[in-house]
Amino acid sequence: MKKDIHFSSPVVDAHCDSLTRAMDQNRRLGQENDAGQVDFPRLVRGGVNLQFFAAFINPRFRDNPLARAMEIFDFFHREVADNANVVEAVYSFEDIKRALSEKKLAALLAVEGGEALAGRIEVLRMFYRLGVRSITLTWNGRNELGDGAWESGSGGGLTRFGVAVVREMNRLGMLVDVSHLSGRGFWDVLKQTQKPPAASHSNCRALCDHPRNLSDEQIKALASAGGVMGLCFYPDFVREKEADLEALLDHAEHAAGLAGVDCIGLGSDFDGIDAPVAGLKDVTSLPLVTEGLKRRGFSEDEVKRIIGGNFLRVLEGVLKERGHTC
Repeated sequence: MKKDIHFSSPVVDAHCDSLTRAMDQNRRLGQENDAGQVDFPRLVRGGVNLQFFAAFINPRFRDNPLARAMEIFDFFHREVADNANVVEAVYSFEDIKRALSEKKLAALLAVEGGEALAGRIEVLRMFYRLGVRSITLTWNGRNELGDGAWESGSGGGLTRFGVAVVREMNRLGMLVDVSHLSGRGFWDVLKQTQKPPAASHSNCRALCDHPRNLSDEQIKALASAGGVMGLCFYPDFVREKEADLEALLDHAEHAAGLAGVDCIGLGSDFDGIDAPVAGLKDVTSLPLVTEGLKRRGFSEDEVKRIIGGNFLRVLEGVLKERGHTC
């Protein structure tokens, strides 16, 4: 019954780092293992219907980020193939709908760190062919696409290559992710993109003054562009001290008050953080977020949109039909 309830209200988590965490720990995603915060069995128990799996390009691989991306993609596709009875890689909105109808976990491959493109637009098109459907343009530093959040003091935004990547992602049908971008980079994306962007794992700077969070002006602009911000469970982005579930819910209320509930989603950052906010130990804790939103007075329809409907709306508008080629 619990699974049917979640199926009627699809749950989407727009960011986890479980691919690289599992690789580093030499563990399989098809087997439950509390060494991490996410694996396929716990995603099912946590009621998740669509999970974004980020191929995070750690700076220690800066000498050959493209090769590292290939390693991670290979791990993703092998893990999905080995667990085909419960999970399916999705490349179109049609795929997502089918996976949900078959009550399978839909797995969407993303890249965190545009340096993986090695400065070549041709690589972007090949990533699309390999199943990538979302790219976080930068991590915290600077790459060929632009400046990340740690470089905001430079005033730099997207490079000419970064602009070309955004335009080509729009054409291909890939979700442009502005989390980790510098402030100028964020505004450059909003100027260039013709499709709704996302901030896959970012919170509200007004409540927690961290460069990785979004200002009120950014949240309103993201909402006006039809985009979504995924509430992130990393304590440093939630509250300076004693970050817990209630503090996270404060961010949902703040964003809703600014721009309405249609700009809010979930972007846990599980397995990219040593410990999430108090009360959310791993992906099986996600139902507590749903309960908390209801407790805060969000209606049933608003909760459905926050926990998954808003990201599904964006993906429906961004992803191309199955069979689309480069």
